[in-house]
Amino acid sequence: MKVDLVKFITDNVFLIAVALVSGAMLLWPLARRGTGGPSVSTLEATQLINRQGGLVLDVRNAEEFQKSHILNARNLPLPELDSRLADIEKFKDKPIIVSCESGNRSGSAVAVLRKHGFNQVFSLRGGIGAWQQAGLPVER
Repeated sequence: MKVDLVKFITDNVFLIAVALVSGAMLLWPLARRGTGGPSVSTLEATQLINRQGGLVLDVRNAEEFQKSHILNARNLPLPELDSRLADIEKFKDKPIIVSCESGNRSGSAVAVLRKHGFNQVFSLRGGIGAWQQAGLPVER
């Protein structure tokens, strides 16, 4: 029995590797989703903005922000976030949708804001790219 298992593994090492890699690829989005806190889709974000007066906080650098950004978004680059929290203090009890290029920096910003007592903070899943792909308006 033991010999059969070893023979099977050596005969099918490529298929086993493919199975492991594909399994890891399926689990990767779940593992990434856990970092940075909750995220919202573009539809959920527009509902928070329109129904609850949510703030869109763009954490990209100024050059990226100038190229295009969500309508009425505030630019607060991630490296400056800790030192400029007073700029958004009045939104502490409102929903804040944090956006960036793809969703990576916004996850870090959500963690920082939650640490400082902002409770309704969400990362925009897919970032500005997802927003534009959904056909939603941007300022240029």
